[in-house]
Amino acid sequence: MLLEDQDRTRWDRVQIDAGLEMAEASLRTAAPGAYAVQAAIAAEHARARRAEETNWRAIAQWYTQLVRLRPSPVVELNQAVAVAMADGPAAGQSLIDALKARGDLDGYYLLWSAEADLLRRLGRFTDAAASYRRALALVTTEPERRFLVRRLAEVEGR
Repeated sequence: MLLEDQDRTRWDRVQIDAGLEMAEASLRTAAPGAYAVQAAIAAEHARARRAEETNWRAIAQWYTQLVRLRPSPVVELNQAVAVAMADGPAAGQSLIDALKARGDLDGYYLLWSAEADLLRRLGRFTDAAASYRRALALVTTEPERRFLVRRLAEVEGR
């Protein structure tokens, strides 16, 4: 590792630690608001030095609180993903099924992409392929399109 990279890593950690202190301070108010809860979610991600160290259970709990404070279909989708990471893909899929039943996010490619990933993880490859195709019909950015194409090929090849 170059010295410059080492300095940048150390600098980033200093900034992250300062941000964590601010996030924690915002939660010590009598009634933390939506921004404080969003900061708490970001803080949980920042605490993890590696992706596999992420405390998904805490993030899922924070999203439950955020849904109460600032309900929206996108927040509920994020909650479903966090629940899936904490409690398994079936738990997250049940929340996505409820979102789909309401129809609020039918035109949002991330709903279909998230569902496809959970179905893939559940071994439901035919259903996952259908959701990947729906996401591909809606996605607008090329990097995300390439990712979805790769994932679709994976599930179709099974």
